[in-house]
Amino acid sequence: MEKQYSPTNVEQKIYEEWEKNGYFKANAASEKPSYSIVIPPPNVTGILHMGHALNNTIQDILTRYKRMDGFEALWIPGTDHAGIATQNVVEKKLASQGESRHKIGREKFVEKVWEWKEQYHATITKQLRKLGSSCDWSRERFTMDEGLSKAVRKVFVKLYEDGLIYKGKYIVNWCPRCRTALADDEVEHQDDSGNLWYFKYPFADKSGFVVVATTRPETMLGDVAVAVNPKDERYKNLVGKKLVLPIMNREIFLINDDYVKKEFGTGAVKITPAHDPNDFQMGLRHNLQPIVVMDESGKMSGDIPCEYAGLDRFEARKKIVDKFEELGLLEKIEKHEHAVGHCYRCATVIEPYYSDQWFVKMKPLAEKSLEVALKNEIKFYPVRWKKTYVDWMENIRDWCISRQIWWGHRIPVWYCRDCGEIIVSEIDALDCPKCKSKNLNQENDVLDTWFSSWLWPFTTMGWDGGSDTDDLKKFFPTDVLATAPEILFFWVARMVMASLYFTKKIPFSDVILHGTVRDKTGRKMSKSLGNVIDPLEIIATHGADSLRFSMIMNTAAGTDIFIGKDSFDIGRNFANKLWNASRFLISNIENRINFDSLPHKSELKVEDNWIISRLNKTIENVRKALDQYRFNEASHTLYDFIWKDFCDWYIETKKSDFYNPKTLKDKENALNCASFTLSATLKLLHPFMPFVTEEIWRNLREKVFNSEINGESIMLASFPKVDNSRIFDETDDNFAFLQEIITGLRTIRSENNVPPEKKVSVVIIPADENTEKILLPLDYLIKLFVKVDNLTISQNAQKPSFSGQNVIGKTEIYVVLEGLVDIEAEKEKIVKEIARLENAAKGFENRLNNEEFTKKAPPKVIEGEKAKYANVLETLEKLKANLGRF
Repeated sequence: MEKQYSPTNVEQKIYEEWEKNGYFKANAASEKPSYSIVIPPPNVTGILHMGHALNNTIQDILTRYKRMDGFEALWIPGTDHAGIATQNVVEKKLASQGESRHKIGREKFVEKVWEWKEQYHATITKQLRKLGSSCDWSRERFTMDEGLSKAVRKVFVKLYEDGLIYKGKYIVNWCPRCRTALADDEVEHQDDSGNLWYFKYPFADKSGFVVVATTRPETMLGDVAVAVNPKDERYKNLVGKKLVLPIMNREIFLINDDYVKKEFGTGAVKITPAHDPNDFQMGLRHNLQPIVVMDESGKMSGDIPCEYAGLDRFEARKKIVDKFEELGLLEKIEKHEHAVGHCYRCATVIEPYYSDQWFVKMKPLAEKSLEVALKNEIKFYPVRWKKTYVDWMENIRDWCISRQIWWGHRIPVWYCRDCGEIIVSEIDALDCPKCKSKNLNQENDVLDTWFSSWLWPFTTMGWDGGSDTDDLKKFFPTDVLATAPEILFFWVARMVMASLYFTKKIPFSDVILHGTVRDKTGRKMSKSLGNVIDPLEIIATHGADSLRFSMIMNTAAGTDIFIGKDSFDIGRNFANKLWNASRFLISNIENRINFDSLPHKSELKVEDNWIISRLNKTIENVRKALDQYRFNEASHTLYDFIWKDFCDWYIETKKSDFYNPKTLKDKENALNCASFTLSATLKLLHPFMPFVTEEIWRNLREKVFNSEINGESIMLASFPKVDNSRIFDETDDNFAFLQEIITGLRTIRSENNVPPEKKVSVVIIPADENTEKILLPLDYLIKLFVKVDNLTISQNAQKPSFSGQNVIGKTEIYVVLEGLVDIEAEKEKIVKEIARLENAAKGFENRLNNEEFTKKAPPKVIEGEKAKYANVLETLEKLKANLGRF
């Protein structure tokens, strides 16, 4: 083995070998139990980010674990066409070249987007491979490939024929920048410090006026009424009267509606059905005709005064407010906090807009989807997301599925220009079935990106509405979906609805919702903040295993992850620790050796039985954690076992058996036990760190054969199972006590500045006869770890006169210091340190007794100061005890 582990030298080579040998491919004809995952398809808009790295690491851990555990494991990769997002980036590229989509036309523009897709699709799949993702690339899909495109049309036609898709003029969320409609869950609301303007609307009979409060003065040009609550006594005798709409000089009525809140503003609100969703509903109730006063780009238009025509909506707002002030109809302006909707793609302020759109009726689809969650047929991890899912299903609204863009699945609807017939078809319509005219126009709009994504779990396996494919029979429904909570509604809930409607099955049984990757200060990563960490950059400097393990180790279930570039050192250091321990072990094996089985417990030393017992408990805990999706817990369990138990303790205990064994059997047993433990450990760790475990595995297989080394590649090896006959609780407890004794003795050496190379005399006075019986056979380990030349373990031993001491349980431990330290020099050092710490303690005491400090300082700061103060007092106590001994 190389002296140092170099990820850059092995990772790409290993991945290419895995892929070439077909280790990622799943066989639908296999008799093994199936396990399947479909990847949340990344958008073809650029490169992967840390959120993708976390998400795909989780999926790969599960896939590798199940594959090794005897399942026919399938992980389907793919990418999403991402309609609005992809069109936006391509349009920006065209703009930089002095072009636009309108200049080059629809067909040419779509060609340009396909070119973009090919380029960035290749980048994304390369990154997934760099990460170590064991996807079945032979089954890769794209949301606009031929098979999925056919499925999308079939689904649209089926829903239309079932009365679940309809077209109508409705108020929708409109992005003036992207010039398209957005579904409700594609709108991100942000708190905004705006204004509330109070306008006077005069009565037509000149008997006075009504004051209305509004946050959007520019829409008043489209007002068709003023509404008040029927229970509002202030307006009881005024309802039904005519008002004159200022600027427009149009007569409108004062009406009643229960929706109006008496406490908002003056209790009187203007009604603009074409530009407000709530006003739209009121307009339907009162048969009020909407008046559109803005165009698709957010500019004022329609039958309005010339001075406002063509103005941007926010410019028009200012001019209209100025006009009201000029007319003496502006009563006042108040500051007002409210939530404002923004486009989830470009952050433009959303405009409610009245237009023709296509919708899916969601309530009929939601009923069964709600039921499977309530019955726990689909489980959420963490479980708190179940309530969010249920709330959304219970309050679901129809889904606007049409988008006024060019990139995406064009809606399969054709209009006959001669007779007006509407043709909805899975195949391109060539003539009108009613009048036989060939004069047809296809619908210009495309479907919402999520309309293809909601079919992903079953269309990726070849669903076409006919008989099931082999993949569908074997691998559908899938087992688990791992994704981010922000697309719980966009994607997860809709996949459940689509799957139940079209396949009569749930798409997956478990949903893992992991947190968001943030920087160390808690901010989301974004280019504008300059805090983005590129996964490829970390892979280049630390290796994919370090990236994967560090991410998982830092991520508690369902919580956000806070990282910086130094966060990945833990994974790199861990890989190096494992490499060094493995290299040491393998280098001590001179010729290839075969071990049919582990020796019986009675033939092994205490440390051997202890490490095998600890291994089996680790196997049990890792399996349990993985089965419950507690990846962070599994990684910590492995880290502690490998770093502390195996490397720091066990390997150290075996050095004498490797170098100077008392018998050949001692060396043979040591190598057997150590190689068995290492091979099982590599398999446990493989799903988390696939590359370094494979590289060590190959080196180990060249030297050793045992019952745990059962695969040419570690990917083909069996995941370890618990052997309850090799769990020894009493041995574990005894060894844990020994570790406490050794740690205590080492602490005494350190606190008293005993030089590391000096051997010491140790006296241990056990608490009772049983403790003495436990420790006596382990004296050789105490001598090894503490560097002892004279060890006494006896209940009858006398306490040494000049020594450092500690108590473990009720067992007294002593390190004889006479002749090892310069007493006067040590006393002087301790006296100086006591003086320094006493001054520090006074400082903390004064600060914590200062009322001004405790009132102004945050609780976290105060707690920190208290902890420091307690630490200083504890250290003082120890120093004074040491001084007393001197």
